[in-house]
Amino acid sequence: MKVLVINCGSSSLKYQVLEMDDNTLLAKGLVERIGIEGSVIKHEKIGMDKFVLEVPMESHKDAIGHVIDALTNADHGVVADMNEIGAVGHRVVHAGEKYANSVLVTEEVMKALDACVDLAPLHNPPNILGIRACQELMPNTPMVAVFDTAFHQTMPESSFLYALPYEYYEKHGVRKYGFHGTSHKYVAERAAAMLGKNLEDINVITCHLGNGGSIAAVKKGKCFDTSMGFTPLAGLVMGTRSGNVDAAVLDFIAKKENMTLEEVTNVLNKKSGVYGLSGVSSDFRDIEDAAKSGNHRAELAEEVFIQRVKFYIGAYLAEINGADAIVFTAGLGENGISMRERICANMDNIGIKLDAAKNNVRGKETVISADDSKIKVLLIPTNEELMIARDTAEIVNAL
Repeated sequence: MKVLVINCGSSSLKYQVLEMDDNTLLAKGLVERIGIEGSVIKHEKIGMDKFVLEVPMESHKDAIGHVIDALTNADHGVVADMNEIGAVGHRVVHAGEKYANSVLVTEEVMKALDACVDLAPLHNPPNILGIRACQELMPNTPMVAVFDTAFHQTMPESSFLYALPYEYYEKHGVRKYGFHGTSHKYVAERAAAMLGKNLEDINVITCHLGNGGSIAAVKKGKCFDTSMGFTPLAGLVMGTRSGNVDAAVLDFIAKKENMTLEEVTNVLNKKSGVYGLSGVSSDFRDIEDAAKSGNHRAELAEEVFIQRVKFYIGAYLAEINGADAIVFTAGLGENGISMRERICANMDNIGIKLDAAKNNVRGKETVISADDSKIKVLLIPTNEELMIARDTAEIVNAL
């Protein structure tokens, strides 16, 4: 079965086509500036040069129409017609408490996604638009929704509840949801395979570190806790997100700076993190270069980030009574050689010991811990699209 994976943003769309008989990637692409002047599709059939077309696209339906044209093109397409696509898997950010697994899209599912718009106002609307557009253009093709929040739905109440009046949870769903679930699930499964064990028999701490970052404690195959919360703002220091701060800081800054609560929240989301600390960039590569040149604030931004990652690893080791492996994944986790080394430094007393030579690698699935490390440290490139495609194929094949 060939599966088309769709990931819609507010003005962008990423896609891949995978052959699920052997998990082969056939094509991938990106549509940018949907509804904005300069709309463009960048399509790549694996093994061929990238095809780029700038063409007006007013809506996600227009964008998906051009994706279909690219996929069926005689020169750079991968299918003769869209009937060869057995299913479409859609990345959806939020399902609230409704779904703990990926699901076949029905009108009931769409109503549930609409009901979660308040929880993910920037993400769920374009996700919904993408599904609706595909339904219109491919009416006979099964659609599957794969949720960022689903993997974390196994958290116990003690992990996901906030110490707020309980009625806010009952009435408004105020609780920790967690994100990056598809990535955490994928690398946890790969970690078990690398260790030669069943996922249900091990504990793993997965570190998805990028411009957005989160850490998850996976106990016996299920998420026990994760660092992101009600929104992706909580937890780690990130590229532009503050991570955890004292909630009273918002009111304090609002009064001191004569700002609205919405404006302060925007600062926490878009002007904070390592960008706010360093004043240099939200890109960890730029900050590393600045730190090497003696920029104190860049050095400080790195140190704060590292401390927060260590904090969560230590906390989760306590929560799940130790781990068989620590996993690094995503952009920084996969490529940040120095960052991984600094995060794991001085953690030998709790069983984490890195091997400098093994760690000198980027983007390769491998063990990077020392032979005598009690807890294995693994580097596993994430593959959310493959995870989405697998879930999609499994659901559709069972129909």
